[in-house]
Amino acid sequence: MPISWRSALPLLLASSLFLFDEWISTPSCRSVPRADRDGEHDAAGGRHDLKVMIVSDLLLTGSDAGYVDTYFRDYYLSKFFKKSFQTLKPDMLVVLGDFSARGSELTRRKWVPVLRQFHRLIGSLIALPFHVTLGDRDIGECTGLDSHLVDWISSHLPGLDSAGCGAFEMENITFVSLNSVALLCGNNALRFGVEEVIERESLDFRTEIEGSRTEMTNDLGSDREMSPNFAWRENSMASGSGPVLLLHLPLHSTGRSRNDGKHCHEKAYSNLLVDVNELQQRRLAGTGPYELSHTIPPNATEYIFQALRPRIVFSGHSLDFCDYLHPDGTREVTVPPMSWHARDDPGFVIATFRQGKSVGISHCYVGRQSYALVYIFILVLSMLMTLWLSF
Repeated sequence: MPISWRSALPLLLASSLFLFDEWISTPSCRSVPRADRDGEHDAAGGRHDLKVMIVSDLLLTGSDAGYVDTYFRDYYLSKFFKKSFQTLKPDMLVVLGDFSARGSELTRRKWVPVLRQFHRLIGSLIALPFHVTLGDRDIGECTGLDSHLVDWISSHLPGLDSAGCGAFEMENITFVSLNSVALLCGNNALRFGVEEVIERESLDFRTEIEGSRTEMTNDLGSDREMSPNFAWRENSMASGSGPVLLLHLPLHSTGRSRNDGKHCHEKAYSNLLVDVNELQQRRLAGTGPYELSHTIPPNATEYIFQALRPRIVFSGHSLDFCDYLHPDGTREVTVPPMSWHARDDPGFVIATFRQGKSVGISHCYVGRQSYALVYIFILVLSMLMTLWLSF
């Protein structure tokens, strides 16, 4: 007996929904070419490579989430994480700040749902090592910086100290995360705490390289008092020999050169098919304490370069992907947001740390919100037509 197309339509709609769900949540990655001589090693993989998934600006709303956030954006964000982990198989997850949309305005009681939302989004993948830095939306600007709140938030995130900084090692690769918001401020306990972390890590690396811990300790003790202009100290470490640096705010950009011009400083907001949705995204993305173009001040940037000699720098905040070199040869990668609140085409970065100093960078995209909205509209319209034809 032939099957009527009307009776088969629900099955076709369900199948198309499943296929679309899989397609839009599966990441598409593009390897970024290197501008230095290590580029030829990027294509080759190795058993001892460390693969890190780096995301930024999740902009979670916690208890303030509406139905659209809870049943649409959060659903797909969770799918993005799940499919990315399944297909790319990273060894670690890093979030570069602003994982809360308005964390600086929240009380501790309001922060609890945000933390629960984050753990719910990554689901069973929470067993994987992960590290979260703090952004300006999370803790606010200098005038309203609350060291007690920063300490409380940090105590609920792995590897952060009371100043919102952290240092850890994976596969013999050292990572240092700094509270970049505190570096914007004047004399305060948080900024001094960040400086102490920088000095400690600088001392550890110089001691390891130069093999003279006693001399370095005496040198550190003679200049222990910090000043608003930062303490300058001779550092014989070669550029790029230090740790991997994780920040929310990018470093000061004077004189930098692009490593990959095609995807540097893209427009932060794609043209959406729904104008109202675009206005809503612009409103939310523009409510942070600092402008998207804001960077760490020049003196603090130079201080970081001199003290840490970072191997590579990863930062967020700007809502764009960019890969460039600073004048001293330090490579910095700004990571795009992984949130439909920030842009129509969210994304993230996969960093592969190979033997030696080579670091392979892949810029990954996930599905556009506009595609999902159009598909849902077509799906609902098809269902209504099916119901209408059945009568």
